[in-house]
Amino acid sequence: MPYTYLDEIAIADVAFRATGRTEEEVFIAAADATVNVMVEELGTVQDRTRIPLCLDNDALDLLLFDFLNEFVYLKDAKGLLMRVGSLRIGRRDSRFTLEGELFGEEIDPDRHPLAGDVKAVTLHRFALSRIADGWEATVVLDI
Repeated sequence: MPYTYLDEIAIADVAFRATGRTEEEVFIAAADATVNVMVEELGTVQDRTRIPLCLDNDALDLLLFDFLNEFVYLKDAKGLLMRVGSLRIGRRDSRFTLEGELFGEEIDPDRHPLAGDVKAVTLHRFALSRIADGWEATVVLDI
C-alpha cells in the first residue's frame, strides 16, 4: 500500500505518510489516503461522475495541499466522494501545474460506510520531499 497511517503524529486528527516513485504517484497515494479516511472502503466509490481538475501553485508541496483540499471541498460542498482518474504534474513558467480528472459519485450511506469526517488538510507537519526511490508526503487531516 502506498500510504500508512501514523498514530504517533496526531492524537485527535488523522496523519499519514504517502509514497510514490513519481510526483503523480505520491499525489494519488495521498488522495487515496485522504478519501480512505472519509469512507471505509475505497472500492465502493464507483465511476459515475467525472470532474476535470486544473490547479497551479508556486510550490509543489502547496500544490499537493490544494489538491487534497479539493477532495474535502467536493465532499462537503457537493456531497461527492472522488478518486483520481488521471493526473499530470508539470511546470508552466515558474509555477507547478496539475491537470487531471477525478471520478466518483454522490455519497450514498447505504453503499459507502463513512469513516471520519475530514474537515480540512492542515499545514501541521505537512511535508513533501524527494527520497532515494521517489517522493514522500506527510499529511495531517483535521477530523
